[in-house]
Amino acid sequence: MTSEPPDAPPTSFWQRLRPDLTPWRSSRDFRLLWSAGCVSSFGSFLTYVAVPLQIKHLTNSPIAVGLIGAVELVPLIVFGLWGGALADALDRRKLVLCSEVGLLLLSGLLLLNALLPTPVLWPIYVVAALVAAADGLQRPALDSMTPRIVPHDQLTAAFTLLSLYRNAASVAGPALAGVIVAVAGVKTAYALDVITFAVSLVLLYKIRAVPPSTGAEKPSLGAIANGIKYAWSRKDLLSTYVIDTVAMLFAFPVAIYAFWASDLKADWALGLMYGATAAGALVVSATGGWTSHVHRHGRMLVFAALGWGVSIALAGLVGNIWLVLLCLALAGGADQISGVARSTIWNQSIPDEFRGRLAGVELLSYSVGPQLGQARAGGMATAIGVRGSVWAGGLACVVGVLALTAAVPRLLRYDDRTDEHVAAVRAQHAAQAAERDALAA
Repeated sequence: MTSEPPDAPPTSFWQRLRPDLTPWRSSRDFRLLWSAGCVSSFGSFLTYVAVPLQIKHLTNSPIAVGLIGAVELVPLIVFGLWGGALADALDRRKLVLCSEVGLLLLSGLLLLNALLPTPVLWPIYVVAALVAAADGLQRPALDSMTPRIVPHDQLTAAFTLLSLYRNAASVAGPALAGVIVAVAGVKTAYALDVITFAVSLVLLYKIRAVPPSTGAEKPSLGAIANGIKYAWSRKDLLSTYVIDTVAMLFAFPVAIYAFWASDLKADWALGLMYGATAAGALVVSATGGWTSHVHRHGRMLVFAALGWGVSIALAGLVGNIWLVLLCLALAGGADQISGVARSTIWNQSIPDEFRGRLAGVELLSYSVGPQLGQARAGGMATAIGVRGSVWAGGLACVVGVLALTAAVPRLLRYDDRTDEHVAAVRAQHAAQAAERDALAA
């Protein structure tokens, strides 16, 4: 596989803004992976909307609806770590396919339950926990496939393209799913989810094998511990996880949006508040061609995390709903830039033999942080008021990011042109790509 030189300057301002499509053109497997993600994300949002709505209809209890998050958290953590160990020891494509089959069957169970004359509540919780487990098993393998099917110098562009459909789905998916569920019911939503999983399976099946690295560790608790030890030995890498967790812990006020909207006397804008950050992220990913020309991704991450904190703090200070929505959109754009920076550092500098296990650690960092952040936001809102909780959390995020940056100055010095870890992974990646192309020839 060949690619354009990473330092080749764009010929115009618009070329610098538009998404870099080089990974799409150069890698058939990336096109399949991207297309499968587009299809399955649509189905996932259908179920995301349908499950709480069905529980509401069955129980009319907010607590019963909230339990979905509780039953999902532990399986996601446990199987996310185990899935990372499996991703380093097994063919990642096969692991993704097996998990996708499991997710399809689980969606089928939701459909069968919904078709009963009187649907039963407890199977919905069981399926939700199993879906979280299957997602934990699949996500590390799925995330660690991209560095194996995309040239090393195209990784930033690849993750920008992946973010493009994810952000588009986050904006349009819930709204479209809400219409389908309202008009055709949860049965139709579950049925469409099963169909999208089937289509996604066909696309994933066409991807070539992604076997483990030579000498890969067998999956075990010891293997998981070795992955964590590697992360601990890389303080620049470790700081990317911690910065993301700090940002979500202190400046993720989604849990109090309904109270915030009421405080602003703008209950009508609640849906817009939920979609504002995703809209900002979508704008950045749709104009993210410039990210392919960034080399100092540590600085990119730090400035983006500070931008997130400042935007959330301003959102809490202003009293106009339109300014709040603007600040939330700016926060979403900053979060998108942060996500691209983190993904690039992880995939440029983590050896393939550790990539799955570190993807499991990543899964925890961006899953647990928002969960804790919602608890933090609710607790502080009770103590100092809703808007106080928002602006104080944003300020705490800024202070936390600055403190972490001061503690790990190496992160600011990260440069993919000179970093020793990046050089080693680049050489490893080139050897694997050559071997894969030789087998396919």
